[in-house]
Amino acid sequence: MSTDLFSGHANLYAAFRPTYPEELYTFIFSHVTGRDFAWDCGTGNGQVARRLAQDFNRVCASDISVEQLENATRHDRIEYLVSSAEKTSFPAGSFDLITVAQALHWFDTDLFYAEARRVAKKHAVIALWGYGHITINGQIDPLLGHFYSNVVGKYWDDARRHVETEYRNIPFPFDEIQSPRFYIERDWTMAHLVGYLESWSATQKYIRETNVNPLRELEPGLKKYWGNAETIRVRFPLFLRAGRI
Repeated sequence: MSTDLFSGHANLYAAFRPTYPEELYTFIFSHVTGRDFAWDCGTGNGQVARRLAQDFNRVCASDISVEQLENATRHDRIEYLVSSAEKTSFPAGSFDLITVAQALHWFDTDLFYAEARRVAKKHAVIALWGYGHITINGQIDPLLGHFYSNVVGKYWDDARRHVETEYRNIPFPFDEIQSPRFYIERDWTMAHLVGYLESWSATQKYIRETNVNPLRELEPGLKKYWGNAETIRVRFPLFLRAGRI
């Protein structure tokens, strides 16, 4: 069943996780025939649900974490629901679009796919995506790589490997839509970067088990190479698996 590693730091997750590019939504929506009802599963802080609400009459945004949903922005077209991904109370044949952003690797995919088939309309679209390692520049990237692999590396859940392989080792039993490459690009302050790193589940597990925040050792190196810039451009590769149910 779905795994919850984020309730304990839902406020950090809501504040510092990157937002997805408009090009991603444009591509997904171009393959969706109806605009009545969408389900954002594993919605977290509701980021994707809020974007879906601009184009769909109704959006259901579900998550197993009450704390995450408490940090979600309310919208007239969005119903937030505490629910697992694998078993819901939705009527059969409800949704034109089902989305999962940076969460599929926490699901029991066999059960989730069965539920998605049950609640989807005929020829509905399912879109599953995530993002990989952040990159900034030649000086900072090695520091982040060391932090990811060597400092908090052993604290990552085993499911993290699915993000590293861009979901290619997770079955996708749908009529797949070939997708282009997307990127998230944002201008961040150093404080935002540190907040993002602190929102990692591995960082939070490190803190819980050692009572030490490992970012305190990373920050001097970041300051050295950040220099006097107020913001620096950060980039994430974004991967998408989309298909028709």
